[in-house]
Order: sequence, then C-alpha cells, then structure tokens
Amino acid sequence: MGSKSESKREALRVRLVDAAEARIAAQGLRGLKARDVTADAGCSLGALYNSVEDLDRLVILVNSRTLNRLGDVLRDAVVVDVTPTETIQSLARAYIDFAVNNSRLWSAIFFHRLPDDVEIPDWYKKEHAVLIEQIIAPLAAMRPDLGLEALRLRAQTMFAAVHGVVQLSFHGRHVGTPPECLASEVEALVDALTRGTHLAVSSK
Repeated sequence: MGSKSESKREALRVRLVDAAEARIAAQGLRGLKARDVTADAGCSLGALYNSVEDLDRLVILVNSRTLNRLGDVLRDAVVVDVTPTETIQSLARAYIDFAVNNSRLWSAIFFHRLPDDVEIPDWYKKEHAVLIEQIIAPLAAMRPDLGLEALRLRAQTMFAAVHGVVQLSFHGRHVGTPPECLASEVEALVDALTRGTHLAVSSK
C-alpha cells in the first residue's frame, strides 16, 4: 500500500493533468502556461516540476489521456457482421467525429514537440498504436496475402491518408477540404483506398 505522501503526489498529478487538459481544450497548446496550470490546480510552480518534471511531460500525460479516449471510441466503432470496407468507413467517421468534438486536444497529440535533446518515452510511443490497431483486421480480411508487418504498414498509410485530410481541413486554410464536406470526402477517400486494396488482390 502506498504511503500518504505517494497518495498526495498522485492526487496532485491528477489535478495538474486535469488543469492542463482543460486549458488545452479551451485555448490549445499555445495558451498553455505553467503558472496558469498550477493556479488552476491549486499548487505552487515548484510542485509541478516535482510532480511531473516539466510542462512538456504534462502535455504528454494529457495526450496519453486523449489517446486512450480515442482508442475507446475507435474500438466502439467496430461492428460485427459488416464488410471490411464498412468497418474502415465506420472507423473513419468515428475518427472525424472525435477530432471535430475535441479539436484542440486532438491537435495537441500531433503538434506537441519535445526539445531535440529529450527522448519521447517508449510507453508513450506505444500508446499511438490505438490510431491504427483497429484498421489491421479489416485490411487482413481484404489482403490475406500480406503478413503482419505489411498489414501494419498499410494501416499506417491508410490512417495517414485520412488524418491528412482531416488535419488540412482544420488547419490547411484554402487547400483544406471545407468542414461541411469533410465526412463525405473522407468517405470517398476510404472507398477509393479499399477498392484499390481489393483490386490488388484480384489482379494477382
């Protein structure tokens, strides 16, 4: 059983993550300041550095929480007894909905950068697997000839294509897909990608 000091430290850590998450959700990464977060969490500036090391590590903890929520959403989007293409379409719709409804927290996952001399924690790298893990099974059904590593790479490529359209729609200004057309354009993209996948099999 942990000591009282460990419990207090963990409670402070949770308050800091809660405060940073609320700030990012409201103002984005640019609006995140250590003094604001500690004021919201009801602690001193020094307590932040003692508890989570620095503001960058705090953002990683917020992003970890967002990735876990996104992973739950994507897992819930998988429906049994539908075609692989329908599964991937459902995943794409769920991804768009999450990005639209959590735009600043979603953006923080991809726009936050650690200093060049700081390593990204391995546990945090692994958490990004939620972005592609649900795509692998329907791809395997369409491409039974591919091994696991090839399927993982293809899932990464498919995710990157969908993510790129969503990101440009949010941040690409004139070259981005208009928000009102985002869902239909991503649907068309996924249709084209999955048709190409089926054609690759049938041509062999």
